[in-house]
Amino acid sequence: MFQKILVAVDMSEYGENVLQKSLAIAKAADAGLMLLHVLSPDEEGTPAMSGGVGLSYYEMIDPQYIEAYQSQWREFAQHGSEQLQAYATRARNEGVRAECNQIPGKPGRAICEQAKNWGAELIVMGRRGHSGLGELILGSVSNYVVHHAPCSVMIVQLGET
Repeated sequence: MFQKILVAVDMSEYGENVLQKSLAIAKAADAGLMLLHVLSPDEEGTPAMSGGVGLSYYEMIDPQYIEAYQSQWREFAQHGSEQLQAYATRARNEGVRAECNQIPGKPGRAICEQAKNWGAELIVMGRRGHSGLGELILGSVSNYVVHHAPCSVMIVQLGET
């Protein structure tokens, strides 16, 4: 059975569902968890630069907007780190070995790379259920991971299809 399970979570309301499924598997297999959050501008709820008409002309961006944006990103990253720590604490309280990592990058690629580097035997992640044009426009992290992962992948369906 699986001994090392990588759990890819975002900071949405659905992270709890992915954690619950992962904990059940880890308990049954006496496995350890690596809780992973990938900091990406594609994630729902990430800071957006606002107030800059003509953003394509970098010299026209007010330095105050840049500082505000960077501050929002630091807060977003801090929130992610705190959420990961809370998930890890919960896992440990339930008798599951857990560590966590937060890295920047393209989510699909970063998840696969982390799984490979850590030696994961299973990746557990969520899927929101975008289909058709929505998936084409938004991309599909779960689809990328299923096709590029170095190990088995379990997809937890999170939303309506």
